[in-house]
Amino acid sequence: MAEISEAPTSSDPPNTKSEEEHFDPKTMRKTKPGLKRLFLTLTVFISFLIALPFLLKSIEIYRAPLPFEDIDLLSTEMEKNHLVFPCQFQAVFVNFDDITAVNELGLLIDSHMQKLTLENSPPCGTCGNNVTVAVTIDSSSNCIHNESGNGDGKWQCGMLNGFDKVNDHDEDFDEYLESLLDSKNRKVYTVVVMNRKQEDVRIVVGQYRHAWIVGNDSVEKAVEKMAEIFIKVFVNGGKEEGSIRGEFMPVGADGKVVLSFSLLNSDPHDWVYDWDFKELAEILLAPVVDALRPVADISVESQVLYHTPKSSYSYWDDTQGSYIFSTKDLPFFVNSNEWHLDTSTAAGGRSKVLHFVLQKRSTTVFHI
Repeated sequence: MAEISEAPTSSDPPNTKSEEEHFDPKTMRKTKPGLKRLFLTLTVFISFLIALPFLLKSIEIYRAPLPFEDIDLLSTEMEKNHLVFPCQFQAVFVNFDDITAVNELGLLIDSHMQKLTLENSPPCGTCGNNVTVAVTIDSSSNCIHNESGNGDGKWQCGMLNGFDKVNDHDEDFDEYLESLLDSKNRKVYTVVVMNRKQEDVRIVVGQYRHAWIVGNDSVEKAVEKMAEIFIKVFVNGGKEEGSIRGEFMPVGADGKVVLSFSLLNSDPHDWVYDWDFKELAEILLAPVVDALRPVADISVESQVLYHTPKSSYSYWDDTQGSYIFSTKDLPFFVNSNEWHLDTSTAAGGRSKVLHFVLQKRSTTVFHI
């Protein structure tokens, strides 16, 4: 029988190489760190703390201190006592031969003006009761001024004798009155009443600081109309709530208005639409912009947008004979997700932007 011998087993573990760190006795520290390292660390940290305020001061945004208490006191005072400015009014009665009590007319006009002022509290920045009324009677036999005359701005009698066609050319008469009154420099508001025999009474307010009334009217009615023109037109700007409104401004805070015209092409694969907007602006828009230049800085721009589908669809109406939209669809007509009605840099700041949008196969919509 063959003997089976077992291989000798060794109880020794396998040879493993352990990584030993070899230290150089020349460079190895033999003592613990002392106070020198701690001193250097504290020095760097303290230097950083000292420089930190200077760093924050150098990068901060400067904000000037505001006198909030004084602002609140001024606001409270202006709410109690509105800021009013002195206003000078001038009433001229032409061809009234039967009146001579010029001082009584001035008091009567002032009384009617105070009644109209007391009906509504005067808005801030208007005249209030700080007004002076100068009255002139210009007739063929008399030329009388009251005691509240405007000095060099007094009405010169006889200046309307050579101007007969008052009712035919309002623009020419307006310029003629301005050449006589020079209201831009004298800052006087004038209402001229011309007693003439005609069926109706015409009241015209010019583009300057004057107005005129033409017709056969009594003195009492003429006085009432003068007071209404002085207060409701010249002081309040033709509005019951006053010329200075609380929130709404017809133009932007910078006095600019941008008219943006956009032509939308929802499906350019069908047909490519374009327009000669430059010629359109020169013919139709340029005169309007020039006429409104004294009150607003208006700029005009245009663009053509493609792939601008509608979010609502029109339907044919036999009565109207056209495609129309219901009022329920109007809030969703402007597809703000697809219609990028972005304006150019001309609409920067707080400018008002008025968009005129023309879409292919649709009606014209005006969107602010």
